[in-house]
Amino acid sequence: MHNVIIIGSGPAGYTAALYAARANLEPLLFEGEFSPDILPGGQLMTTTDVENFPGYPEGVNGPEMMDQFKKQAVRFGTTILSKTVTEVDLSETPLKVVSGAETWEAKAVIIATGATAKYLGLESEARFMNHGVSACATCDGALPRFRNQPVVVVGGGDSAMEEALFLAKFASRVHVVHRRDQLRASKIMGDRVLAHDKIVVEWNSVVDEVLGTDSDGVTGVRLKDVKSGETREVACTGYFSAIGHKPNTDLFKGVLDMDDTGYLVTRPGSSYTNVDGVFAAGDVQDSVYRQAITAAGSGCMAAIDCVRWLEAQEA
Repeated sequence: MHNVIIIGSGPAGYTAALYAARANLEPLLFEGEFSPDILPGGQLMTTTDVENFPGYPEGVNGPEMMDQFKKQAVRFGTTILSKTVTEVDLSETPLKVVSGAETWEAKAVIIATGATAKYLGLESEARFMNHGVSACATCDGALPRFRNQPVVVVGGGDSAMEEALFLAKFASRVHVVHRRDQLRASKIMGDRVLAHDKIVVEWNSVVDEVLGTDSDGVTGVRLKDVKSGETREVACTGYFSAIGHKPNTDLFKGVLDMDDTGYLVTRPGSSYTNVDGVFAAGDVQDSVYRQAITAAGSGCMAAIDCVRWLEAQEA
């Protein structure tokens, strides 16, 4: 029997583990196994430079920062298992977490399984990941390779408009690639983009290929007109996918409350889910900010909520 099991690593999971460990809960954390679909340490494991996390004035390599998070959590008494949770039973206490043929029991569970950025699925996207390909303008837009250079944003919704407007602060030109002849974004966001002198919308177009070299990274994209089938190339140093994120919540369908897009729903101002003793932190319940610092903050919230909930059960 464990006091608390944490499912997922990354800033939210490791921060929750740190706070729970310092509260003498001896947390058990499942970080997952390395696979094409699972990346222990979260999305920062695919980020070369993190320049917007407080305390790193010179910036830090994403995997290096996650390794430091992990070591700090372990230092205070967190046990970490490199296993992937395949099933949960949250219907009664003790709560049960399953990986393969093994089952662990806990008084409380903190879910920090994160979200995965959506890409088009091109091999060239994967090839140039962190070498011009990104899914977070707020994270990467101010990096030197994008300053005063043309960049491409793929998408037509509000998120894509936000990315384009943010990138326009740094880039020389922002090309928004949208497969239709009108934006899906809200009118106010669309109007801002269409009125911006540094943003151009590539209508009725899809990205056929991300172009570049191993030495230079992304150097352009090949666009295909969805009506005529004609292709053309657009020079750029950055390719930003803004077609959405998928919260990693398949494991909890039918068990925990979710919104229409699959994000876990927590009580306002807290990390409490609809099941007693189950808490959620990080991008798995945050469809708005999706930053390392906000994930870490919500991991802290989840641990504090968990500690107080456990104390209340023993009172």
